[in-house]
Amino acid sequence: MKEILTRSLSGVLYVLLLLVCMQFEHLLIGLFFIFGLICLGEFNKLIQLKSYIPYIIFAVLYTIFGYWHLIIDAKGLDEATQILMVLSIFVNLFLIKDLFSEKTIPLFSSKRFLLTTFYLSSAFVFLILIADYHDTYNSNILLGAFLLVWVNDSFAYLVGKNFGKQKLFEKISPKKTVEGFMGGLFFSCIASYFISTFAETLNFTSWLVLSIIISVFGTLGDLVESKFKRQANVKDSGVIMPGHGGLLDRLDSIIFTAPFIYLFLRLLQYVS
Repeated sequence: MKEILTRSLSGVLYVLLLLVCMQFEHLLIGLFFIFGLICLGEFNKLIQLKSYIPYIIFAVLYTIFGYWHLIIDAKGLDEATQILMVLSIFVNLFLIKDLFSEKTIPLFSSKRFLLTTFYLSSAFVFLILIADYHDTYNSNILLGAFLLVWVNDSFAYLVGKNFGKQKLFEKISPKKTVEGFMGGLFFSCIASYFISTFAETLNFTSWLVLSIIISVFGTLGDLVESKFKRQANVKDSGVIMPGHGGLLDRLDSIIFTAPFIYLFLRLLQYVS
């Protein structure tokens, strides 16, 4: 009972902190900078990288692409952001390949720095840019993305626990089932209708596509982080959230999905 109460309390505080900071652009920028540093520290422990360089790279990327991008309208900066997006997506696709084809994710020295830069650090840049869709700050799309992650995770757990029989990826995450994944995807699609109705940002079709992107890549992101934890022989990425583990455990899905969401929003701009 005490463990459930602790888990619920820390979860509620986490959600409230996000909701409050999303109302104010500079608060959200500050919050994600702190979140990024914490996740980077947890991830460095998982991949056994003892260096300050990833923190410096994160600060530079976050400042240039996340903050300056909001106050400077420069074509060169926009093109550089697109290059960052492409590199991040390629790194994530290689992580998916490693997930399915490798017993362990190779962690040679240069790959550790590639992962901290394009898997993790750049994700927080895209989270900020998602909130700046159409070059005006509006946190509704970002909030909708987080809601879809939470809906997907919650219903994947509930459906998988009650109806799950076929394992999704037993060697990495024994509790995940195909039925759970389908349940999370189904209810995310339903949630996209209500989000499109109340958020007044994107139309239903766009939110429906986003719900599929978030469910699929969010699940893959969760599995990738689980594989890193299994290689490191730890249950959680950290202890900062009592009952939940580390902050990376809470953000792994949205971190992995962020560049794909940003890509979809950029494509919408071109076709609209």
